[in-house]
Amino acid sequence: MPTPQSMSALVAHEVGEPSDVLRLETRPVPTPGSGQALIRVKATPIHASDLHALRGRYGFSPEFPTVGGYMECVGRIEALGPDTEGLTIGERVVVAAVPAVPGPRVAGTWQEYLVADTHRLLPVSDRLSDSSACQLAVNPLTALLLVTRELDVQPGEWLLQTAAGSTVGRLVLQLAGHLGIRTINVVRRRDAVEEIKALGGDEVICTEDEDLVQRVAEIAGPAGVRKAIDCVAGHVGAQVSQALAPGGEVVVYGALSTHRQTDPAALTIPLQARSVIYETKAVRGFWLNRWFGTASPADALRALSEVRSLVADEVLSIPQGQPFPLERFTEAISLAEAPAHGGKPLFVFEDGRDKADG
Repeated sequence: MPTPQSMSALVAHEVGEPSDVLRLETRPVPTPGSGQALIRVKATPIHASDLHALRGRYGFSPEFPTVGGYMECVGRIEALGPDTEGLTIGERVVVAAVPAVPGPRVAGTWQEYLVADTHRLLPVSDRLSDSSACQLAVNPLTALLLVTRELDVQPGEWLLQTAAGSTVGRLVLQLAGHLGIRTINVVRRRDAVEEIKALGGDEVICTEDEDLVQRVAEIAGPAGVRKAIDCVAGHVGAQVSQALAPGGEVVVYGALSTHRQTDPAALTIPLQARSVIYETKAVRGFWLNRWFGTASPADALRALSEVRSLVADEVLSIPQGQPFPLERFTEAISLAEAPAHGGKPLFVFEDGRDKADG
């Protein structure tokens, strides 16, 4: 079947609330250049960061008009640019569409076809579902990098993590179990404790009715905990730093406590200077976009290949997403930010889309 001349795309022309500024448009199908491939997209998720970027509240600002979706998708290679080798037309691939910072613009994934550099493409088996494949390159990769690259947590070591019930938190639990790492998991609600234990969490601290610093001291004893990952920031992130043993390190990769906040005072981590200075603790950030900006293409593909193996071997389990056509984008976006919404909303495209020429 010949490639259509036009396609559907979800486009924003200005910064704002996604459900207000996004429009379904017809656009020409792009043409790949040298070292690029044209991908026929099959499924792509809606991440909170995709929505924050459109609101102007993320670590980079897209140039408008922009096609939404700045993270990942799965599809098949429709065409290859001139002098492009190593891949074949029809091959199924994951596109790691995370914009490198610093780095060039990349195509949004919320469209039927997109052009991507071949060094951002990871071949995947048909045995992996579209739902799992299209969520491979962000959250599972983040979990792997935090545990093995950023902190190099060793078997038998304690790892302290906040937001243990989040997508990345659950993946960290699975990875820790596989690697023999002991985890102390922080949750907000008492009703989440048993669930985290059932997922393999060794210890769970509920900030609703427990003192985080005191409980870490009780659990870890005199040796303490030296490695932590935090996705909350704010007061909880400060407590994590305070709870670490001297020389400890916390890597902050999210700020759930600041979501929808506009008060600058809420966008902080109020660290204790004495603890940081006299106990020589480190607090540093991790952002996948900057990792892609510093990692070589070969290293990025190696890490993605490792994630692909962990998912294929069922070490890491990615929850089934909820499929939506692009036309139902307002419903999908609303679900993406609803509390306890279940599976992540995915935009899915049917095969055989010659209707775009009609």
